[in-house]
Amino acid sequence: MPARIFSIANQKGGTGKTTLSMNFAAGLAKRGRALVIDADPQGSAGQWSSLAPEDRLFPVSVIRVGGNLATEVKRFAQDYDFVVIDCPPTLETGVMQMAMKVSDVILIPVLPSPVDLWASIRLVEAIEQAKMQNRALKPFIVVNQLEPRSALSNAMKQALGEFDIPALKGGIRRRAIYRNAAVDGASVYCVGKTGAAAAKEVDEIIEEVL
Repeated sequence: MPARIFSIANQKGGTGKTTLSMNFAAGLAKRGRALVIDADPQGSAGQWSSLAPEDRLFPVSVIRVGGNLATEVKRFAQDYDFVVIDCPPTLETGVMQMAMKVSDVILIPVLPSPVDLWASIRLVEAIEQAKMQNRALKPFIVVNQLEPRSALSNAMKQALGEFDIPALKGGIRRRAIYRNAAVDGASVYCVGKTGAAAAKEVDEIIEEVL
């Protein structure tokens, strides 16, 4: 059975796209064979996994592909249960559009402010175009860097309501462990009790999406 394919995308930089990609993939790896395709020219996902020590490799393989992304993804989908594509932070190259054409789900990380959400409006239009060729594509917004003990502001809730794309109930809180795990070439699942709360919120996102 071909893999379920997830694109993690936002044309706005700094939204936590690679952080979500790597930890989401690590959580999926607990449920089956998972692969990360680093489609971002910055190569952040590949750099992340390369920091892992030899005695504790990152739990998911991270690769870059040459040639047509859609063709390569379909080829790898035969050997994995889950494929996660870390997309580039731009719509200009066409890579993100190719990823959406072959994906089952696109997750859009946004920071918890209306301004950051509105900056993603072009992506919404691109998703609608992609759905003309891939009617099965399901988009979801993932709110990232939520502050502990604080709910979404009324302005943010109103802004989310203006989009046709649903927001997941689960989100990613602002936690130092996400940054610390990246520096160590690890996921929040690999750092013991210090990562337990973060791993739980990633699991909640996975369960909601699956």
